[in-house]
Amino acid sequence: QVQLVESGGGLVQAGGSLRLSCAASGRTFNSYVMGWFRQAPGKEREFVGAVTWSAGSTYYADSVKGRFTISRDNAKNTMYLQMNSLKPDDTAVYYCAADSRPRGGTYYYRVLSEYDYWGQGTQVTVSS
Repeated sequence: QVQLVESGGGLVQAGGSLRLSCAASGRTFNSYVMGWFRQAPGKEREFVGAVTWSAGSTYYADSVKGRFTISRDNAKNTMYLQMNSLKPDDTAVYYCAADSRPRGGTYYYRVLSEYDYWGQGTQVTVSS
């Protein structure tokens, strides 16, 4: 059974930075796609970015491109989300997710229903 545990959330001022971590356990993740999603109050959960575990290729939502960076440490089975130049609009619960049977095509990396494992989420609050 795959387990995902996020950490690193908190309160930060606009323009500041945070780094989220997602510790994964239970499987070998070489064939997986790992993603970050977020959900603000009253809004639907949305794609933030994703990384192919084996190759380390990354993909981002337009809203975070150039500000957020995804990386992973294969030895630690941990994925990171470095968030810079944070804005109040980035306030949300951030979730990491794992797609154990990714389809071909980067379109699917953005689709919530493609991910079969989810973490519990970590709150990020950006004050103005």
